[in-house]
Amino acid sequence: MTFTDSVKTCLRKYVTFSGRASRPEYWYFILFTFLVSVVAGIIDWQFFTTVASVQSDTTSAVAATSNQPVQSVFGLLLFLPQMAAAWRRMHDIGRSGFYALFPFLLMLCAVGVLVFGIGIAGSFTHGGSLDLLFTRATLLIVIPTLIVLLISPLLVLWWLTRPSQPGTNAYGPNPHEVSS
Repeated sequence: MTFTDSVKTCLRKYVTFSGRASRPEYWYFILFTFLVSVVAGIIDWQFFTTVASVQSDTTSAVAATSNQPVQSVFGLLLFLPQMAAAWRRMHDIGRSGFYALFPFLLMLCAVGVLVFGIGIAGSFTHGGSLDLLFTRATLLIVIPTLIVLLISPLLVLWWLTRPSQPGTNAYGPNPHEVSS
């Protein structure tokens, strides 16, 4: 599959989460989204950047700010096709598409543990035994969660680079073996 075929296929299957996606289809589309992001960032820099000069008696500074509207719009437009392509890519190696969401789910869990654990600990008398108990319990849960959170994107990346499962699997025929 060529670069243009990959982009056309992924945009045509904008929110198609069923079926399989080959490695070239997925990775060429990721390259396309990266290139679009770079071009959108350059457009934002050229047209939507405000430069402010701040001077004091001893120093002067220049600050450039941008809301990055073009990059944000393209990021939102390409989010669903990226997720659909990752979902189909997971299907191609014989895994459920939910595995593509693994790092995001772990991140939500870690934030939930921190918010609720520290929030519960904060409701007790400061320095009391229950405050210390909930704080320590939160740390005991958060530290392993953070370690898994650091490893999980690498695991998903490894899965996304695996070769296609040969033959037909539960998610459909192998994209390499299907004639267009």
